[in-house]
Amino acid sequence: MELFNLPKNARVLIFDIDSTLYTNSEYAHEQIDSQIRHFAYLTGITNEEARKKISEHRKIWAKNNNGKKISLGNLLTNFGITIETSIEWRKHLFNPKDYLTKDENLIRAITKLKEKYYLICVTNNPVEQGKNTLQALGINNLITEIIGLDTLKESKPSKNILELAIKISSEKTNKNITFNDCISIGDRFDIDLDLPIQLGMGGILVNTVNDVYKLPEIL
Repeated sequence: MELFNLPKNARVLIFDIDSTLYTNSEYAHEQIDSQIRHFAYLTGITNEEARKKISEHRKIWAKNNNGKKISLGNLLTNFGITIETSIEWRKHLFNPKDYLTKDENLIRAITKLKEKYYLICVTNNPVEQGKNTLQALGINNLITEIIGLDTLKESKPSKNILELAIKISSEKTNKNITFNDCISIGDRFDIDLDLPIQLGMGGILVNTVNDVYKLPEIL
């Protein structure tokens, strides 16, 4: 776990979902690879050819962007796959309930955090998939607000998404929430933390869900 510029009086925690609120390498791989396999099917190339094409483009993008990573949704737009298409793929190609189960440790941690903070999720999956994931983990009644890929038709990192998170948090808490009141929590620095930190948020980079279990003690 790494901590970045945590505000003294944070009021909002913005959680990434996938590989942050759970740790499941098989499911994490399948979310990406199922889309790559579908891309291969539609373009008439082999799965291995598609994987190589995606990998090579990631390397090129990183080289041209100071080593940063790009989300799969944004990457696929370079091959003519729109965000709207990615949304539909993500709705149907995988199901979190096939991989995830109720997590009592997570439930305890999120319950404790909810006593002090307003909690909201921001995911590069559609809202429906986000809700299904939180339900599988047993925390859907604890975190009820999700901003997904289909909310603004944008993939993280996106300032518009973060501004919407601020707007929703302000409305739900009836307070004037600013970037400086928030902490972004995720497993990928370039996707989940870099932009939020630039905008004035705090950031917490987690390695596994075990780090999330520790957040009530740290915060």
